[in-house]
Amino acid sequence: MLTMTNIGRALLPLGLAVLTACGGGSGAETVTNNNPNAGGGNTGFVYTGPAPSTDDVQSFKINVWDKLVAEDRCGSCHVDGGQSPQFVRRDDVNLAYNVVLDESLVDIANPAASRLVTKVGGGHNCWDNQPASVCGDELTLMIRLWAQASGSVANTVILTAPEPLKDVGASKSFPATPDGFEPVHDLLEQYCSNCHASESANKQQPFIGESEIQVSYDAARSRINLDTPENSRLVVRLRSEFHNCWDNNCAAASNEMEAAIRAFADSIDPIEVDPALVVSKAMNLAEDGIVASSGGRVENNVIALYQFKTGSGTVAYDTSGMQPAMPLTLSNNTSWLGAWGVKFNGGNARASTANSRKLYDLLTATGEYSIEAWVIPDNVTQDGPARIITYSGGVDSRNFMLGQTLYNYDFANRNSIGNDANGMPLVSTPNADEVLQATLQHVVLTYSPVTGRAIYVNGELVSGADPIAGGTLANWDSSFAFALGSEVGSSNPWLGSIRLLAVHNRALAIEDIQTNYDAGVGEKFFLLFSVSHLIDMPEAYVVFEVQQFDDFGYLFNSPFFISLDGTATPASDIVLKGMRIGVNGQEATVGQAYGKLDMVISAANYLPEGLPLSPLGTVIPLDKGPTSDVFFLTFDQLGSNQFTRVEADPQPAGTPVDLPLQSKIALRHYEEINRSLSELTTVPQTNGNVVTTFNAVRQQMPTAENVEGFLAAHQMGITQLAVKYCSELVDDTAKRATYFPGFDFTQNVSSLSGNTAEQNKIINPLVARLLAHNFTNVPSGTSVMLDQPNAGEIEAELHSLIDKMSATCVSTDDNPCKTQQARTLNTVKAACAAATGSALMLLQ
Repeated sequence: MLTMTNIGRALLPLGLAVLTACGGGSGAETVTNNNPNAGGGNTGFVYTGPAPSTDDVQSFKINVWDKLVAEDRCGSCHVDGGQSPQFVRRDDVNLAYNVVLDESLVDIANPAASRLVTKVGGGHNCWDNQPASVCGDELTLMIRLWAQASGSVANTVILTAPEPLKDVGASKSFPATPDGFEPVHDLLEQYCSNCHASESANKQQPFIGESEIQVSYDAARSRINLDTPENSRLVVRLRSEFHNCWDNNCAAASNEMEAAIRAFADSIDPIEVDPALVVSKAMNLAEDGIVASSGGRVENNVIALYQFKTGSGTVAYDTSGMQPAMPLTLSNNTSWLGAWGVKFNGGNARASTANSRKLYDLLTATGEYSIEAWVIPDNVTQDGPARIITYSGGVDSRNFMLGQTLYNYDFANRNSIGNDANGMPLVSTPNADEVLQATLQHVVLTYSPVTGRAIYVNGELVSGADPIAGGTLANWDSSFAFALGSEVGSSNPWLGSIRLLAVHNRALAIEDIQTNYDAGVGEKFFLLFSVSHLIDMPEAYVVFEVQQFDDFGYLFNSPFFISLDGTATPASDIVLKGMRIGVNGQEATVGQAYGKLDMVISAANYLPEGLPLSPLGTVIPLDKGPTSDVFFLTFDQLGSNQFTRVEADPQPAGTPVDLPLQSKIALRHYEEINRSLSELTTVPQTNGNVVTTFNAVRQQMPTAENVEGFLAAHQMGITQLAVKYCSELVDDTAKRATYFPGFDFTQNVSSLSGNTAEQNKIINPLVARLLAHNFTNVPSGTSVMLDQPNAGEIEAELHSLIDKMSATCVSTDDNPCKTQQARTLNTVKAACAAATGSALMLLQ
């Protein structure tokens, strides 16, 4: 056995995992309560006993006692004169503190292992009709915050030798194609397609009932146990949970499903590991993994926390312990991730308006906040912005929002200074940096009443200064609702996954953000692959930190070599070359990031706490799932044991496919349109009125360059923006005088009718800018649109427009005529908008 502590990701390969709350940032200063209503469950009870005798008792009171003393929690039994242990006795918090310590009710080194946690997590008196695991998670956080506030060592990881050591044996593995799956598919298609199929009116993920057998197979694999078919999720749902049993006979239905899965499993031949390989002992994540501390997250100002551990049902629970709890109801087009998280496929997760009031109360009280999330966008083509997280009343009104626009994260916030009711203008990540990627990212939004909004991605500040810096949150609306995955009314859906979400009622410091980024997300394990049978060193292991990354893979990270015999050192040099990861009897076909390792482990470089082998991480495909997949390591050489690897010949290049002809003409997308209109009118993009209009119509303009995707709605958005640019140009006396030299803007509009010379003073500057390119000296090979519009045709259209605009106006009650001079200005604006908002600007 070896105790290991983790002092940050930099030393993680060494297995060092010490978490002291004194490590810097706000996590080191939690000795008093920073949250209004931090009592959590302490509703209606006022403590009048002796004051806490020490800072640690005060911390215990704030973080644990206050949140458990209520009648609807532990205060109904474990109080003075009540049931033992009296850890929430109300007469004297100092005595309650002594009970907790004297009776070893908490484990400061490992809060999740505390007796309080295991008791409640096991089903004892869980509050609010939640699953027991949710109450256990709340208690774990309470104890962790107490430990951190007290500067106590927490989350120590103890590496112990796996027992018994297991050889790599034959194992069944899912084939890539659904050979033999037909008996299972027949049942799924017949009895599950009413809901679990993409064409169903009640469609729900996973699509196990899909008529296309490959789709059904891919969705069902993680719910099938090839080794013990009776333990398959598809069987358990029928046998134990009585879900959608056909013929109203769950026993018969589950037996039929088990028989079909068994027939499928029997059709698969076990895979024998190649006897020539140099292999470690075998490990299984669920049976043999040692839970690894995720590090010291800064959570002392968390008011809502979603870890998405439940894995089933329609509710994602708030485990912050801050009352009222704010559970989220999941809509049909969502699905749970096996590695903790929720996948949004067009649906959302929404809190009630009443529970969302907690955000209004606790965030407006401090005037600052942080939204922290681990997210995986499905793609980089979403726009709108697509709503990842929102606290809003609808499409045009919100308190805050995290959204996605292509490669950008967007941050909307309503404040008292300059942002409108929709939280505009946005603060976004820079377009050119393409910060948002379709991969797991740690995103933090912070709002400060002094500096305004900021966006951090993977521990780094990526946004520029907030154009509307500072301000209070006094104009927030308390009637709004909190939602993930779409707008509260289900519009503007976002496709992707959220694996953790926390709302803090303080603006996190950069040090705290980096601490939480380093802590990572999800349940992690240490897997100790024994290699003592291959080398002359006792209790020798290659150790990986491993977690289920998503429904399709495992993340293997930062391997290190160690002996659990603290006195052992290599007796001679140990050569290690070409390490690979195997799953279920064969080496994984992808993800072999350690195949080029070439190093020597010696007495000179070995460290008792472990020798890092690589700082890299890699994703290995999931096969049967974390309860069934068996992992092992192979080596091209370890010590004197060698395997001669013959690299396979690369596949010959395929015959190139002739793609359909592509148009050489494309659309400008919304950012290009905005910049083009600015260039054509000389009005800067930063003009306040232009910014407001652009933010309002951006979602109506093209997001892709394909001309076949052009819609009427796109033209309406372009027209509105062009009108705004032209209005700003014409209303600015200095700009218009420079742009339209010699034109008298005070003249009556009637003087323009049929007056070609006067009209040319409007038309010529516009046409000159629209057709400013000279293609007479184009370099050879340059791709340009040589078929340019005819200037005479453009001028004729604009002359016709001005003649119509300057015709005699007939006034009515509903549409009174404006003054002659006002109509002159409007005529110039109309000609400008018609020219600059036309296809001449849009096409490229």
